[in-house]
Amino acid sequence: MGSGSDPEHSPKEGEKQWRCRRSQRRLSRRMTIVMSASRVRLSSRQASSTNAIKTSKYNTFNFLPLNLFEQFQRIANAYFLILLLLQVIPAISSLSWFTTVVPLVLVLSVTAAKDATDDIVSMKRTLTLARLVQMRTKINPNQISLSSPPPLSETNLKVKQAVTVTGDMGDNIHNLASFNGEVSCEPPNNRLDRFTGTLTNAGQKYSLDNDKILLRGCTLRNTEWCFGLVLFGGPETKLMQNCGKTTFKRTSIDRLMNVLVLCIFGFLAFMCTILAIGNRIWEQLWGSEFTAFLPRQGGVDAPFSGFLTFWSYVIILNTVVPISLYVSVEVIRLGNSFYIDWDRKMYHAHSDTPAKARTTTLNEELGQIKYVFSDKTGTLTQNIMTFNKCSINGKSYGEVQMVHRKSYGDTVDWSFNPLADHHFSFHDHSLVEALKLESPEVQSFFRLLALCHTVMAEEKIEGELLYQAQSPDEGALVTAARNFGFVFRSRTPESVTIVEMGEQHSYELLAILDFNNVRKRMSVIVRSPEGKLCLYCKGADTMVYERLHQSCTKLMDVTTEHLNEFAGEGLRTLALAYKDLDEEYFSSWKQRHHEASTALEDREDKLDVLYEEIEKDLMLLGATAIEDKLQDGVPQTIEQLAKADIKIWVLTGDKQETAENIGYSCNMLREEMNDIFIVSANNSDDVRQELRSEGVTSEPHNPARLNTNTICPGFSSYPAYALERSMELLFLRTACLCKTVICCRVTPLQKAQVVELVKKYKQAVTLAIGDGANDVSMIKAAHIGVGISGQEGMQAVLSSDYSFAQFRFLERLLLVHGRWSYLRMCKFLRYFFYKNFTFTFVHFWYGFFCGFSAQTVYDEWFITLYNLVYTALPVLGMSLFDQDVNDMWSFQHPQLYVPGQMNQYFSKTAFFKCALHSIYSSVVLFFIPYAAMYDTVRDDGQDIADYQSFALLAQTCLVITLCLDMSYWTAVNHFFVWGSLVMFFTVTFTMYSNGTYLIIPASFPFIGTARNSLNQPNVWLTILLTSILCVLPVVAYRFLLIQLRPTINDKVGPLTNHTLQAKAAPPPLAHRVRIRHTSTRRSGYAFSHAAGYGDLVTSNRFLLKMARNKTFF
Repeated sequence: MGSGSDPEHSPKEGEKQWRCRRSQRRLSRRMTIVMSASRVRLSSRQASSTNAIKTSKYNTFNFLPLNLFEQFQRIANAYFLILLLLQVIPAISSLSWFTTVVPLVLVLSVTAAKDATDDIVSMKRTLTLARLVQMRTKINPNQISLSSPPPLSETNLKVKQAVTVTGDMGDNIHNLASFNGEVSCEPPNNRLDRFTGTLTNAGQKYSLDNDKILLRGCTLRNTEWCFGLVLFGGPETKLMQNCGKTTFKRTSIDRLMNVLVLCIFGFLAFMCTILAIGNRIWEQLWGSEFTAFLPRQGGVDAPFSGFLTFWSYVIILNTVVPISLYVSVEVIRLGNSFYIDWDRKMYHAHSDTPAKARTTTLNEELGQIKYVFSDKTGTLTQNIMTFNKCSINGKSYGEVQMVHRKSYGDTVDWSFNPLADHHFSFHDHSLVEALKLESPEVQSFFRLLALCHTVMAEEKIEGELLYQAQSPDEGALVTAARNFGFVFRSRTPESVTIVEMGEQHSYELLAILDFNNVRKRMSVIVRSPEGKLCLYCKGADTMVYERLHQSCTKLMDVTTEHLNEFAGEGLRTLALAYKDLDEEYFSSWKQRHHEASTALEDREDKLDVLYEEIEKDLMLLGATAIEDKLQDGVPQTIEQLAKADIKIWVLTGDKQETAENIGYSCNMLREEMNDIFIVSANNSDDVRQELRSEGVTSEPHNPARLNTNTICPGFSSYPAYALERSMELLFLRTACLCKTVICCRVTPLQKAQVVELVKKYKQAVTLAIGDGANDVSMIKAAHIGVGISGQEGMQAVLSSDYSFAQFRFLERLLLVHGRWSYLRMCKFLRYFFYKNFTFTFVHFWYGFFCGFSAQTVYDEWFITLYNLVYTALPVLGMSLFDQDVNDMWSFQHPQLYVPGQMNQYFSKTAFFKCALHSIYSSVVLFFIPYAAMYDTVRDDGQDIADYQSFALLAQTCLVITLCLDMSYWTAVNHFFVWGSLVMFFTVTFTMYSNGTYLIIPASFPFIGTARNSLNQPNVWLTILLTSILCVLPVVAYRFLLIQLRPTINDKVGPLTNHTLQAKAAPPPLAHRVRIRHTSTRRSGYAFSHAAGYGDLVTSNRFLLKMARNKTFF
């Protein structure tokens, strides 16, 4: 049963067949799988579940109908489809069919191509792996290493073990194929941290837990193959159970546009109704005077004529509804996404990681962020742990490091230790001297670090050790012990081999009392080469202190002072203790431990009782301090974002003190902030009272740090009182009064709940940024999710909308790319609505002069090419290249970001102003040419006051006026604007020429109009006058607005001309020096928040006694 095998296919020898059936005991909700070598039979009550999953939306057959169905759910597309149907009715159609078909087909084609491309990429990600029970592996007989599946994407390798009864079969395929047994397990669910089941064989039951299960999507490491039994396949796997439905994210501008489109529909109906009423009145009063050459159709009276005219004007005025708007928006977003991908200033050379826009639909939302929710470890910090300081027997070591950090010569010389890791640096020589003087306390300290862990060691080359640790913290501690002369060399299930100051010793490993989120400590029981029994314990100081012997009181007080100093510097702390054991007592305890570890019920509770019994009366050795360094530029980035009025909340699973001190390091908390509010109550009533009292006394400038609960991340031991429905508004109100908010000990679900709470009640745009799998729910919940590709895998990146390698790049993403994208999109929308409304309103005014006959004021070809050719490039050029200030001045003036948060550039008010501007321009564009052409003759005396000459004049004035309405000129913009005007005149003269008329006379009736009209001086004077009257009042209004009500952009703009930008770069940001402080509240624990590998390490059957040069991963 290979990991990639199909359960329905069996080896030739001893063919394996499976019979699956659901247990009929509803209360137990368990699944039973019977393994048999005789037959295959599926229960009739259970449908067979295939192992196939589908991540694509379309296939070859359903793509076209399904995609068209989805596209026509857009109101604008459905509207134009209705228009196309109306145009085939001769009685109401006054336009040719191609005026609607061409833009509609273009829009549908571009969107379909984009959807197909996205779906092909999704389809390539489809996997065909299943959830397996591991039965046999190669290399280590019953043990494998693997990298985590996507829901748990972490960089540390995980160790899994095989079931005992199958592991003993070796690589005998015949025995495996003929194996008979029954697996009883839990039904499919999304719990990634736990699995419950039993394997029954020959009347004996074997326990199945999460250590014996391989999840779908895991990758085998250091193992060529493994045999397994498929328990869950396809959509029943844990991976698919956790996928869920990804919420489709839409920007606030998208939502606003939908509302505006509905308003436009209403306004269109209003205009068509007015024109229809006008047609009825005109037909009733004057229509009979024209029946001689415009005969009415039979049965068409004045009221019915008005009804038909209504639908005719629905067709003619269709340009007020922007069909090409959606395609143009997608093109603009795609272009701005490329800017992010191509930005070399967001490229991290060390990890060879560029910035990546993983979506093209949210760019402008980056310019409207009000709240940023950030993880701490790996996001603000590097998640690279270094052993920094320690306290041993009441003496603190490592202080010299803070003074001589810049002097490389002051680092400890590790030449005395041939097995040392030379990448490790330490500056306090007194600690090495104490080791060389054979201080018993110092030696016991590092002996504990070398023995009390679950690290695996690999030594392919003599002297070159590679440690694989469950967490970076544990790896840092073992590496520190290695450099100080206590080298962890190798392990077997029964022993741990270490080198103590050059001498190799083997300790008998008798038991591992493993870590979990409740114990917050781990212990090992070993027998020294001299036969001495000893228990070594390390863990959170609060947990260890409760179990110390009374004689340690004085030492505990001194160590507590040191821990306060360590916590004040933002270091992750850990307390160390030991206990000598009596041989007789341990024998009795060992027997009871064996009975508890093999119990099928309440196993964990029984083991916890035994652990508590033996972990008491400990002797304190000291404490360690590990530094999780900040990423480069984090304090400066947070300070810049704060100046841009962006609220930053840190949501972390770390302890209260660690988060608080990281807050100081990041400049989120500052020394001048004396009033730090802490919510730390352990019941709902007390939490409510604290929130109420602070809500009354707080002022908006007061900082606060809110500890929402006391929960280890991922395991809810206590309720999150502040997030209860009855208290969430009070919590939010109090938090929003604060300048800084840090939520500690929160689970991934609670992170998402905080984000949803702000989204629900604050109506603000949110951004979540993280680097680990525990940040995925938060990233998906926020309007925009940003993933950092760091030490905790790629799951955050895979679930994000944007990704990069360092937190500092968030500043450029928001203040530069986000602001530019928002500014460009808003200018585009204002310009787009303005040009379409102006174009349409000219039709409306013309209706009053043509007897409301639904006659078009423009040539049909001009109507078709207006949005596609004549005005497409200028608006795209503006939307892709427009800048108010360059990136340097965006950093110098972060306040430029504020207008985006307040929706100042595009809103319902801005849309209304745009409509008024269009009404004015349309009045000028219609009535000035109309008055100029009225009773006008050419130079040769011939009349040019005809419909076709007027249409050409109105078209020309419209295109010139719109193309020249630019505020930011670049070489590309010049090319687009002047190229569009050249294209307009070229196409116009071509279509109005004799040649095109002779080819298709019915389609090109404007023969000779261009050469007869555009060679007259009065026509060009009319064009000039119309353009000036369109532009001059607008320029005057904008000038007065800048003088009377200047915005931040108006104030900064004059300072940022190109000459000044070239000569004077913005000064660098001032570096804020953090004053050292201490913290008196600690519950430090430096381990990963996951259960350890003690059971695996001590399993006598599941780890071979291998030579040092073998792989132990």
